[in-house]
Amino acid sequence: MLRSLSGLTTRGRCLLAAGFAAAVCAMVLNERDLLRVAVFIIGLPLLVVLFIAASRVRIGATRTLLPDRVSAGSTSEVELSLWRHGKLPAGEVLLEDGVPYALGSRPRFVVERLPQGRAIALRYPIQPMLRGIQQVGPLRATLTDPFGLCEFDRELIGHSRLVVVPRVVNLWGMPTGAGLGSGDDGSVRLHAGQGETDVIVRHYRQGDDLRKVHWRSTARRDEIMVRVEERPWRGGTTVLLDQRAAAHHGTGPTASLEWAISFAASVCLHVRRAGHRVRLVTEHGKVLADAPGDGGDGSDNVILDTLAALQPSHQRDLTIGHDPAEGQELIAILGTVSNEAVGRLARYRPRGTRSLAVILDTPAFTGGVATPDHRAAATEESAALLRAAGWGVVVAGEGAPMPQVWSELCRTGAGRGMLIGGPS
Repeated sequence: MLRSLSGLTTRGRCLLAAGFAAAVCAMVLNERDLLRVAVFIIGLPLLVVLFIAASRVRIGATRTLLPDRVSAGSTSEVELSLWRHGKLPAGEVLLEDGVPYALGSRPRFVVERLPQGRAIALRYPIQPMLRGIQQVGPLRATLTDPFGLCEFDRELIGHSRLVVVPRVVNLWGMPTGAGLGSGDDGSVRLHAGQGETDVIVRHYRQGDDLRKVHWRSTARRDEIMVRVEERPWRGGTTVLLDQRAAAHHGTGPTASLEWAISFAASVCLHVRRAGHRVRLVTEHGKVLADAPGDGGDGSDNVILDTLAALQPSHQRDLTIGHDPAEGQELIAILGTVSNEAVGRLARYRPRGTRSLAVILDTPAFTGGVATPDHRAAATEESAALLRAAGWGVVVAGEGAPMPQVWSELCRTGAGRGMLIGGPS
């Protein structure tokens, strides 16, 4: 009863105070009719409080995210299931679910008659525009009586976790030349001096050179066996993502860092689905994800979840002291880099290994103020240093279509690169 009295609204408290004032005036003036009115005014909020205390309304709810992993820019849905248990009917119920600003407006529902023992479903859409780990909730309910004299706030559900992964675009083709796409099964390649000596023969495959037939094993097994000098070495592709805050410009979904993360996600998934092992590393060589080429959709989720939670680092420049790809092919997605950092990155990469780079013209990601000539000059020096070291380089400006950037990266070779900007 005391807890119910604490739930009196401003209207209920004013009505109760007016009743006591009328009662005092009735006794001073000896007015019986005024006293009857005062008793009625005092009794109304007290009866409402007694009614709510006796009803013992218990409200339960569940929240379901459909789905709980969503790509940035797409639409998701939240389903609320609400029910009640109690001896007497419940009054009006106001529901408000806590939704972060990045997911849209905060939804509110008014349920006038909540049925007993039967759940009702409520739905509302959310559209996250920026990747990240978002918390939906808590869900709060405000119960009021029909007169608006008493209300109670209750927290029905806590927080639910929503993973907003980077936007992924479909890419086509693979880089030409030595490296990607070679090997017996599309994910392995031969490395001289790194083979395993325990394997010397394998079954003949159509198209094999007959000069490699191992006749002794063929005679022993009664089937054609082919000599293998080295066992294919399990290679793969390393994607380097420059996540330094100082290397990027812009804010929100149009920031250069968000473009880089989205492109890195698209490249990792495209290369992995082509059967290659993919390592995702930061600008200082820290491994963020390592996904095999045959890992199924679970490996895609590992990469996307890692990028969803990625935060900008506070390092001023690249701090690589070794080959970040460890001998594998490298696809570097870089922001603004110094000449010293470019020199260190190129120095640790052997010339015989495929090295590709997408350099973002980050000054162009501030709203299109920079001119095309300025965009080319801002990154041309870094691109020229990498090209001189044998890298394939593509420069991407604001709004550059990712499939076009990837197609040009597949075509580009040592000594030339392209500048790709958004629509004018």
